[in-house]
Amino acid sequence: MHIVVCIKQVPDSAQIRVHPVTNTIMRQGVPTIVNPYDLFALEAALRLRDQFGATVTVLTMGPPMAEDTLRKALGFGADRGVLLTDRAFAGSDTLATSYSQAILRIGALWGAPEIVFTGKQTIDGDTAQVGPGIARRLGLNQVTYVAAITDLDTVAGTIALTRRAEGGVQELATRLPVLVTMLEGSNDVRRGSLPDVLRAARAEIQVWSAADAGIADMTKTGLRGSPTVVKRVFAPPARAEKAERVEVPGGSPNELAEALIGRIYAHKPALEADLLRTAAIGY
Repeated sequence: MHIVVCIKQVPDSAQIRVHPVTNTIMRQGVPTIVNPYDLFALEAALRLRDQFGATVTVLTMGPPMAEDTLRKALGFGADRGVLLTDRAFAGSDTLATSYSQAILRIGALWGAPEIVFTGKQTIDGDTAQVGPGIARRLGLNQVTYVAAITDLDTVAGTIALTRRAEGGVQELATRLPVLVTMLEGSNDVRRGSLPDVLRAARAEIQVWSAADAGIADMTKTGLRGSPTVVKRVFAPPARAEKAERVEVPGGSPNELAEALIGRIYAHKPALEADLLRTAAIGY
């Protein structure tokens, strides 16, 4: 079985600032990290590999420095890393990023993947569009916002999953090949073993240009393939409200909870009615 995990190198959102004049994100000097949601996708792939046997290929698109992200993934235990880097990819939005010829190229070289994993979204864009976009372009079944993989039948070619949805969870099953986007907290990401970390440091990363990836139609990549236009980026204004302390001297935990809920309802009077209506509906 072959599994592909799509990951992304992103700026550490805790250290991003917005330029006060140009209203653009200031990336200079901001350290990069592996998109946190993608780590849950990688762990899900590695667990299936450990249980059923598979090869895990990790794919990312970015500047040459994104190779560090792939080495981190190899340090967790992934088998192979592929970096798409080309000036032609600069400025790609989610539509251009999901133009997934590289996955077809990976399939031609090492076998078509039965499962493609992504995180539910990235912390720099938060659109959650790339995973479904890849599935649509490749004609894959897709299951998004997955909280757990409950069963995999490699003989029948089926997978069962638990998906988080509004108002509850869904138990779903579908046939392979499939694209799965994983939720945060869906598993405990492992620590890389020393042998894997040493192997990652020596591993050869497959570095592909647009031509290497088999991309013939360059109008679908980079700025030419990106209809999204960012008009303005801005930081939300600081909240003026101060925290309110709720105390019930000598009261029990239940009394304190009731007092706290009462203060919440006082500030948001519509919330109580919404919760009662949801309880009456049953979800």
